[in-house]
Amino acid sequence: MKRLILLRHAKSGWDDPVKCDFDRPLNGRGRRGALAIGRWMREAGVRFDHAIASPAVRVAETLALVADSYGAPIAPEWERRVYLASNATLLEVVQEADDAVETLLMSGHNPGMEDLTLLLVPDTPGDVERAKVEEKFPTGALAEMCFDVAHWTDVDEGRGALLRFMRPRDLDPALGPDAE
Repeated sequence: MKRLILLRHAKSGWDDPVKCDFDRPLNGRGRRGALAIGRWMREAGVRFDHAIASPAVRVAETLALVADSYGAPIAPEWERRVYLASNATLLEVVQEADDAVETLLMSGHNPGMEDLTLLLVPDTPGDVERAKVEEKFPTGALAEMCFDVAHWTDVDEGRGALLRFMRPRDLDPALGPDAE
């Protein structure tokens, strides 16, 4: 059994005067959202063996804040291919994971995070959690899936079960789309 946790970076600041998208930092709402998700991960017992992440500034800041409130360090493998990647590229990265890893945390960007979740989890009538992902995989959201496979290479389209999907606004309405 393999588990995959996808964490989209928290809300970033578009009004920050950075030269390129890669360097865009989190804004205040993003910082609060990352801390909230980290607390929730700790309280919900979310665990992982390894992390892979986009090296973009907003992802690094998200993981640092999540780690602060999670109560354990997150030392990801920084993978440039995850930066603004398509679901196909993200799936390749997942399939290349070491089979000694049982639960993998991947942190990156949309639309890749949303598209990968929708690719891996079959569209089953009445699946409320998948419907939320289909509506939107907002900044700071986390999706956890499991796969009845022994090897990461066998993680593929329609083979996952979505265990949970958590958005910052589910933890604090002030972190929703109408805030800030």
